[in-house]
Amino acid sequence: MTSQSSDIVTAGLLVIGDEILSGRTKDVNIATTAEYCTDLGIELREVRVVADVTDDIIAGLDALRSRYTYVFTTGGIGPTHDDITADAVAKAFGVALPINDEARAMLETRWKSTGTEVNAARLRMARIPEGASLIVNAVSAAPGFRIGNVHVMAGVPIIMKSMLEAIAPTLKGGKKVLSMSVAAGVGEGAVGEQLGALQEQYPDVKMGSYPQMGAGYVRTELVLRSSDEARLREATDKVRAMVNAAHAAAGIPPLAD
Repeated sequence: MTSQSSDIVTAGLLVIGDEILSGRTKDVNIATTAEYCTDLGIELREVRVVADVTDDIIAGLDALRSRYTYVFTTGGIGPTHDDITADAVAKAFGVALPINDEARAMLETRWKSTGTEVNAARLRMARIPEGASLIVNAVSAAPGFRIGNVHVMAGVPIIMKSMLEAIAPTLKGGKKVLSMSVAAGVGEGAVGEQLGALQEQYPDVKMGSYPQMGAGYVRTELVLRSSDEARLREATDKVRAMVNAAHAAAGIPPLAD
């Protein structure tokens, strides 16, 4: 795994499923993961979406797990033939994929309480790569798992969220990334050049520009992010001054203090 600065923790997310790529299912797990990462001080730096194809899953895993502190995957750990994520992860790590006794016990306890038949399809959800530890699923009992720096979770949003809650205490957080925003009453073109110059002056503060357009108005939301609060506030003051200069040139009142 690529080494990271001691105060920066990074993550990549691999979203797995033909249903996502076809548009049949609208993904919400990306936003959920991003929010959890932000709350924990983890920088989510990359998201990939791949089909239910073993080689594609392995390629995505190998690329992400070598670059980031943590990798999260969603989707493909259910009971049907196209749920191949566990198979792909086991192959990527070069380990076997047996039925895990602990996982089977979790599932059979739930099935007994609900009168659910134990069959081969359902037991697919108890297959866990050798050497992996389980991620508890408080919703439906079928566990996810962790192997190396890879955390394999369900695609169903409510289950995936419960798994994130289960693993959150085990994740190492980095410096909290803070954000500030400035609402400019002009378009990006009026501030783009100056914003670029400020970004060069403050390379440790990420600056984003997000245009907003509607009937009769054009605005730009400028968002600044950094783990250094003092630098963030200093850069934000410079951006506010820049925006006020653009407002004056356009005959727009200055920003409220």
